[in-house]
Amino acid sequence: MVPSRRSYGGAGCFDPRDPDLVHDPYPVFAELRAVGRPLWSEQLGMWLAARYRDADAVVRHRALGRIHPPRQPEDLWALFNQLECDSVLGCEPPKHTRLRGLLGKAFLRSNIERLRPHIEELCAGLLDGVEERSRDGERFDLIADYAEPLPVMIIAELLGIPDGDRHLLRPWSAAMMKMNEYGRTPAAEAAARAAAAEFDAFVRELAARRRRVPQDDLITHLVQAEQEGEQLSEDELVATVVVLLNAGHEASVNCLGNGMVALLNHPDQQRRLADRPVELAATATEEFLRFDSPLHLFERTAMVDVEIGGVVVRTGERIAALLGSANRDPEVFERADQFDIGREPNPHIAFGGGVHFCVGAPLARVEVAIAMRCLIERFPRLRLAGIPVRRPAFVQRGWTHIPVTA
Repeated sequence: MVPSRRSYGGAGCFDPRDPDLVHDPYPVFAELRAVGRPLWSEQLGMWLAARYRDADAVVRHRALGRIHPPRQPEDLWALFNQLECDSVLGCEPPKHTRLRGLLGKAFLRSNIERLRPHIEELCAGLLDGVEERSRDGERFDLIADYAEPLPVMIIAELLGIPDGDRHLLRPWSAAMMKMNEYGRTPAAEAAARAAAAEFDAFVRELAARRRRVPQDDLITHLVQAEQEGEQLSEDELVATVVVLLNAGHEASVNCLGNGMVALLNHPDQQRRLADRPVELAATATEEFLRFDSPLHLFERTAMVDVEIGGVVVRTGERIAALLGSANRDPEVFERADQFDIGREPNPHIAFGGGVHFCVGAPLARVEVAIAMRCLIERFPRLRLAGIPVRRPAFVQRGWTHIPVTA
């Protein structure tokens, strides 16, 4: 008989609020994978798919949907709920197909490739400022001075956010993204609601300006798609812009930060990259994504009874793909716990899969590859200048501060 959660054990060793797990989840991931099938977590009220084959099935199975029960009380969370359900991340076909189709045109690989020279210019400008300080022996923060501002600048320019307003984006995004984590405080939830309201009003006003005076940017494209009868409502337009600004830079910040800490902790790999930065930038980016993935948990809900990895996920039950665990599965990756910037093949699922495969993956890959290459070319002997500070979050895995010196 295929077991359901009522006849199978729990996952008591897994607590995403545990600081030790946030610091180093990989020993626990190995224990979960060793069980050989998804585990039911009473604490989280969901299944946990830790093996690659199971996590891959979770992100691809069409009977598992991105269904978000409305946050309660609904009158307090109305706007936040609307932004979630109207975003490309929070809905299913046919709505998802329509929204993704509109976005897919902007994120075509050919369009992203044309951004390369400008991304290199932005990297050079940020590194010029860093180099000026480093000449005096000052250390700098790899997150605050480089990894964090770069993706915000790129996605803001792609969307058409005015220069004078871009400083607002990161605080709004950080507040809203905390709603994806466990153990949230009432203060964090209030900050997320406030950020959502301000972000929503900002995008609506900017969209109205683009209707009056179109520009060559993605917001104008979305506004015109609405006007040309592709049935993009204003609520959907706002939710789409918000999720692009939130998710569109979060993965790049964390991928670059996580990967650079791994690189600086593996001097042999750093020397290898410094010797061949152009040739190894692409494979190093994929290893950054695999080795310490920026997203560790992707949750879905069964729309009908579904069998995943030998267990039955009943209709309405949730199951999470533990992406960070899947990407260290020794059944798929040789020397899975070894950091290898030349690893090929590298079939990681850091960007998910199926219909919810990250629409911004081409942009994130180009951003990280260029940012990494420019950084290591400018500072081939870059080294840590202190202990990095981990973000106290499991789902969106990253660093708050990475002190370095050239």
